[in-house]
Amino acid sequence: MPGQPAERARIVDAAYRCLAEARGASVSITDILTAAGLSTRAFYRHFESKDALLLAMFRRDSTRVMTELRELAASAASPAEALTALIAGMLAITAEERRGRVLALASADTARARGYAGERGRVTAEQETIIAEILAAGRADGSFPWTDPGPDARFVRAALGQAFDDQMAGMARAGATETAAQITAFALRALGARPAR
Repeated sequence: MPGQPAERARIVDAAYRCLAEARGASVSITDILTAAGLSTRAFYRHFESKDALLLAMFRRDSTRVMTELRELAASAASPAEALTALIAGMLAITAEERRGRVLALASADTARARGYAGERGRVTAEQETIIAEILAAGRADGSFPWTDPGPDARFVRAALGQAFDDQMAGMARAGATETAAQITAFALRALGARPAR
């Protein structure tokens, strides 16, 4: 139907605005529709519930981030550069204009949404897969001689995830760029990083 993609986009944009303005407080479908200037009927043409809307938003943004991380890794000249770019790229999100979107999608409303835990788990698993692929490439070319890609990817992702959460919560001891450099240096030492042959 003509106009439906634009209508859906208005609902999503309004939801981001409402979640950002609520600063952690709960947001209702009525709040979102008032901000969008649309009716309840318009909402249910696109989403079966508020949970479905929040999950669609989370899925869209996380897919975009994972695509960017894969592109950063793929365009790097070596496994060490790929790992460096991935870590920096992930933490850069906390210092950019997208920070507000991340905060909105980290709201209590989103965390309570039915299916959120599964979506969060999917994103974590995908991050670990990307990191494991980088580490496996480093083992193959000799630049990461000490790596065991599967377990090491989980540890790198855990450190990165904690640093990301600390940046978002304002609890980090250093800015995103410095923190990324620290995690990268630690990871490269732990992997026994050597120049690629």
